[in-house]
Amino acid sequence: MSKTNPPMRRGWGRGAALAGALAALTWALPATAPAQTPPGVLVVGQIAEPKALDPAAVTAVNDFRILMNVYDGLVRYADGTLEVEPALATDWEISEDGTEYTFSLREGVSFHDGSPFDAEAVVFNFERMLNEDHPFHDTGPFPLAFFFSAVETVEAVDDMTVRFTLSEPYAPFLSNLAYPTGLIVSPAAVEEHGADFARNPSGTGPFRFVEWRSNEAVVVEANAGYWDGAPALQAVVFRPITDANTRTAEMLAGGIDLMVEVPPVALSEFEGDSYTVHEQAGPHLWFLILNTKEGPFAEKAVRQAANYAIDKTALVEDVLEGTAEVAAGPTPPAFAWAHNEALEPYPHDPERARALLAEAGLENPEVTFFVTEGGSGMLDPVAMGTAIQADLEAVGFDVAIETYEWNTFLGEVNPGLEGKADMAEMAWMTNDPDTLPYLALRTEAMPDQGGFNSGYYSNAEVDTLLEEARRATDQDTRAELYKRMQEIVHEDAPWVFVANWKQNAVTNDRVEGFTLQPSFFLLLDDVAKN
Repeated sequence: MSKTNPPMRRGWGRGAALAGALAALTWALPATAPAQTPPGVLVVGQIAEPKALDPAAVTAVNDFRILMNVYDGLVRYADGTLEVEPALATDWEISEDGTEYTFSLREGVSFHDGSPFDAEAVVFNFERMLNEDHPFHDTGPFPLAFFFSAVETVEAVDDMTVRFTLSEPYAPFLSNLAYPTGLIVSPAAVEEHGADFARNPSGTGPFRFVEWRSNEAVVVEANAGYWDGAPALQAVVFRPITDANTRTAEMLAGGIDLMVEVPPVALSEFEGDSYTVHEQAGPHLWFLILNTKEGPFAEKAVRQAANYAIDKTALVEDVLEGTAEVAAGPTPPAFAWAHNEALEPYPHDPERARALLAEAGLENPEVTFFVTEGGSGMLDPVAMGTAIQADLEAVGFDVAIETYEWNTFLGEVNPGLEGKADMAEMAWMTNDPDTLPYLALRTEAMPDQGGFNSGYYSNAEVDTLLEEARRATDQDTRAELYKRMQEIVHEDAPWVFVANWKQNAVTNDRVEGFTLQPSFFLLLDDVAKN
């Protein structure tokens, strides 16, 4: 991936870049004309405030969209794909038994704080996540350390060579290294800031951190010495604008240059030469977590009833304006090789839903339903929640909605629904067919064990299939195991499978070189703005 150096502009040093970027935050919107954000400064309308800027400590794509521009991993996804290519590692070797990965590291790379990138830095990063005795393990928690649970040791063979030894073959390992959890942070910055590193990030990426003004903006500026070529932009301002209508209004008024997750009802606002709407399919699933431990959804028949009760076609066509497809199970069709095409979505069948409730001996079961105001991949969650509530009540459920801001919502849902709720909205955008089911459907992925199985689903055969799939090095073998897993999960219905979304974004006519990625990350090092 090549980069072009930006043209020189008088007065654009570090201080001027920061001043111009922050000016964009408070730009007055005149009544007679749209605002103009500064040239060379890209203002991005994010869907929420980030939780943290430590890639090992976060789980939301909203945060990843910032982090992928500040940090690099050993490997990355090639442009427009989910295929792995070199990044901070120039090449690697895998042992015949699939348990040793030896990486040759890129020479001459420094972190933004000036400290050197080397094998010891890589060792520090993974031991911080995986070793409870590491002196900086308390800078966590590290909720996606599951990605590297197969790693037994990480060792610096020499200054620029690092070796990972795994407990067993682990097929998703390289893909997981390309995910934000595998991004490499500066050990010196962690040592300096400790638990405050999440607000004082330092990586090796194309942009370096400048400032985080809570609930206003995260500002980054170009890393002129970036190993892969300096970005064309001088700065990027990430503004959290939770309300989708406000985000749309800001885009139309010129207060932001790039808007992610455009509400389906607003797409028509951006027709014409002044804007470009970008779309890109990717591995996304919008679903409802059902509490299988207690309450009405402890019964499989009731979980199936919910799947039959909800009119997913109406949600996709009416609420989401055709920007998604009805989901059939836990594996998105974007993973074409692993997706079970024979699996049919639960049809909208209210009579079948009522019959299943009667079979379970339940009349007007009460359901507490957690809904979020926004969030990564959540599309139009309040409207979706309201429509789902109506469909469930039409067949006899008594549904009470509780609505939360995104980070508060995650704080309620991720630790588990027990004692709090029967059902919660959720969306995942993942990098491998292993990721979502392994982290959210296995028995050993319960919240009290560090996983995301917030509905407490447990099926021994699913556990076995997932373990065998991640150890299989042959893709066809993995595919068959995942397809069988999907059949079982579809029947058990621990979730209501709702939609697979085609992501979107809109840019104004001053932005050049922007494309969406199937990873759902924002990669801004090739973007320019006049």
